Amino acid sequence: MAKWKEKKKLSLKEEKVQHEEEEEEEEDQNSATKSRKKMKKKKKEQIDVKVETVAEKKDKISPIIGYFPSGYDPLKNHSEPEASVKVYRNVKKSNRLQMVVSPHGSQVDFVGTNYSGEATAPQLCKYALGVLDKDTQTLRIVPIESNKIFRLAPKIGAADQTEKEILDEANEEDATEKKANELKKLTLMYSTKKNIRQDVKRDALRQTGDPGVHQDLDLKLQEVETIKEALEAATSTDNSLNIPPYNLSATSPDMAYPLDKIILKGEWDYLLDIFEISFTGGEVTPSIYPRFVRNRVQKLEDIEDDAKKRKLAGIFSYITHLIKFKDKHSMDGVLSAKHHKFPSIFSQKFSSLFATSNDSRIPDEKKKLLISYVLVLTMFVDEFKSDPSDIAEDLRMTPVALRPHYEYLGCKFRRENQVLVATLPVPLEFQTIKRKRRK
Repeated sequence: MAKWKEKKKLSLKEEKVQHEEEEEEEEDQNSATKSRKKMKKKKKEQIDVKVETVAEKKDKISPIIGYFPSGYDPLKNHSEPEASVKVYRNVKKSNRLQMVVSPHGSQVDFVGTNYSGEATAPQLCKYALGVLDKDTQTLRIVPIESNKIFRLAPKIGAADQTEKEILDEANEEDATEKKANELKKLTLMYSTKKNIRQDVKRDALRQTGDPGVHQDLDLKLQEVETIKEALEAATSTDNSLNIPPYNLSATSPDMAYPLDKIILKGEWDYLLDIFEISFTGGEVTPSIYPRFVRNRVQKLEDIEDDAKKRKLAGIFSYITHLIKFKDKHSMDGVLSAKHHKFPSIFSQKFSSLFATSNDSRIPDEKKKLLISYVLVLTMFVDEFKSDPSDIAEDLRMTPVALRPHYEYLGCKFRRENQVLVATLPVPLEFQTIKRKRRK
């Protein structure tokens, strides 16, 4: 009997355990069915969304996206990020950005840029940020800044860098880029068409998504085209009369010597020094600018239209470059032009136009041509009534010696308020050389 009771107890325990196992299996099955139903409900849930594409705005910065290759998570164990984020923009090159993430209480910062490292790799896609608002049922798609994903690499003390260190790094990067740009420029000017196409394609493939890079490349190509155009214009100058390009059918003095054929369209961007001085309130110093420019620079203050002001300031700068180029290649004025900086576009144009090498003197005929260019531009500044006294001093000549150059351009002299001024009547009439007949 005792044995039977023990067996009965064991069988009851086994039934209880079996019953509990069956209940657990049923619960698991129920939970599995519930999760499946939820998944089905989620799959069936649909939203009618209105898609809005937001374009980039110049006055506003686009969203910046970065990632941490080190595995750092600013949201780990926190509902809000325990780090400060700063974005820096290069002063000289506005398309260059640097993002610095500084975790609180740490000396390690995470730095990413859109112009170095991983950002220079070939990029064949475009990134955008999508924001879904379920309440309004709208999906906004916004382009990200520079079309780049910032790789935030760890760096010690990046946020505590001094201004000098940041400038030194920027100068090193600029020097490297300048060297690369010079090599590209030489390739564009002197290499074969096949090599030029390969370089352009390589650059486009390397940084497809950065609009600033395309803009820089367009400016470089435009600069090369302007240099070629300037050299072509220099070689096509009317050498028979040895004067700047002219128009015999002109009905007004400003069209007699067309300004757009003297200063080409792409050259105005390199004639902004006096225009910038007029805005900053700087001084036009005698060591840099000739007397003619210093005596008339106050005219810029009376002009309200920025386009007209920039045009007049550009003519002042062009006159300065011409006079300094003459001084550089003459015995008596070489010291005044020793430290003058010529933009490469003008040094190449003037060397071709006035037939000089780096150290040689300007031939007499070409010197007359250079003086003619200067005098024509001074007529534009003085509204075609010009007092030759100060420009004669800049050209290291006397007003009497300069008078034949004016007359050769078709100018006439007359007195106004006891001052002898040169005017430009139209249509142009050039002097003819009179020869005596032999008996």
